[in-house]
Amino acid sequence: MTTSEVRTRVHAFRDDALGEHDAVGLAAAIRSGELGAAEVARDAAARVREVEARLHAVQVYADTPAVSDGGPGGASGSGAFAGVPSFVKDNADRQGLPTGHGSAAFTPRPARQDAPFVRQFLSTGVTVLGKTRLPEFGFSPTTEYDGAEPVRNPWNTGHSAGGSSGGSAALVAAGAVPIAHANDGGGSIRIPSACCGLVGLKPSRGRVVANAQSSRLPLDLVADGVVSRSVRDTAAFLAAAERHWSNPKLPPVGLVEGPSGKRLRIGLLLDSPNGVRPDAATRAAVTDTAKTLEKLGHRVEPVQPVFDPHFTQDFLTYWGLLSFLIGATGRTYGTAFDRRRMDPLSRGLRSTYLENWRGTPGVLRRLRRTKQAYAAAFRGHDLLMSPVLAHTTPPIGHLSPTVPYPTLVERILAYVAYTPIDNVVGTPSLSLPAAAATDGGLPIGVMFSARPGAERTLLDLAFTLEAERPFRRIQDDGTGPV
Repeated sequence: MTTSEVRTRVHAFRDDALGEHDAVGLAAAIRSGELGAAEVARDAAARVREVEARLHAVQVYADTPAVSDGGPGGASGSGAFAGVPSFVKDNADRQGLPTGHGSAAFTPRPARQDAPFVRQFLSTGVTVLGKTRLPEFGFSPTTEYDGAEPVRNPWNTGHSAGGSSGGSAALVAAGAVPIAHANDGGGSIRIPSACCGLVGLKPSRGRVVANAQSSRLPLDLVADGVVSRSVRDTAAFLAAAERHWSNPKLPPVGLVEGPSGKRLRIGLLLDSPNGVRPDAATRAAVTDTAKTLEKLGHRVEPVQPVFDPHFTQDFLTYWGLLSFLIGATGRTYGTAFDRRRMDPLSRGLRSTYLENWRGTPGVLRRLRRTKQAYAAAFRGHDLLMSPVLAHTTPPIGHLSPTVPYPTLVERILAYVAYTPIDNVVGTPSLSLPAAAATDGGLPIGVMFSARPGAERTLLDLAFTLEAERPFRRIQDDGTGPV
């Protein structure tokens, strides 16, 4: 690793209360009395403020995080993550904190109550230290702004942390907190996980409490979850969330604690269904992971799902519908909402929709039919694997909302070519760090998708890969924090 690469890394790992614990390990130390929750929250807050000067990942801090040695977030303090410091993404209401959705089009007001999913998240026992930044309304695959500092990737601060859960991913990857809230309407858990070397699971539609905004739309794309540094943290979160609320229409996940040893048949998708080919580093990372799986006894074979050729444009049009609806109903966010102050990407998406709005019924009909085409790809397969993104993490500015809209959309579609399908269909999908990295040391993600309700299968395989090829650690560069 070169000296310049070391200088561009940011992490907060040190010999304090958090140490190198993941969320499961930290919670166990708090339960045993080895650590106190107040001590952990204090050290986490110090870590966050230290890395924040370079990462710009925090939207707002909680003035008085609810902390007690018995565990915050619930009356009993018995949650799986009792006392573990965390953050909520700034598109979900946390009582007493403003919800800004990454937008400068309005001035947010403090939320009167927690959003339903935030209540589910709090039931795990986490201590919420504040809220993380996202691009405006979560539309972009990078957390960058028109006129504000971008969220930077802790592996290399000259590069994107991904989006839209970029703030959460940056803090977790940098070791400021072990786990954080994220959500995904087109890849927004998996994309920043791939960019920042994290575990990012988008659950099945209906696995967790419904997102209040998206559940009222014609097609519910959004699923809430977390980003973490270990498979067991993501598995423990799902099990804990299920104890708060479980969907009777889906098979229970329960607590997955390690690989079962079951051999799987996995379909390998290298080129995206819309014809985008991954770059050389990404292709090599995915094929190398496939070889590892074959060595472990899994069967990996090529598969090429056939989707409606309109899928990409239809998804973009639906994204434009969301921007149009936000502009039309903006006063629900704040009385001074001004859609003219939405960023250029949001305004461009809105214009795209207004040019094509008459085709909305056909767009919805075709998107809903994607379920049948995707189900056909799973025939004879337990999982599908692919890149998360078509190319490696871009430098800051490549996907900025200030890039002229036609060029920006072209770049986004050449980058985000794999993740949206699972949002449309509602299937669970997981990003894992590949063993390989870019020449500059940036992480690369590999994606696995399953049938609806099959999160256990995804976690089983994730434990297998993590054990066989432990994930790279940002602190293993011979330098100290920040």
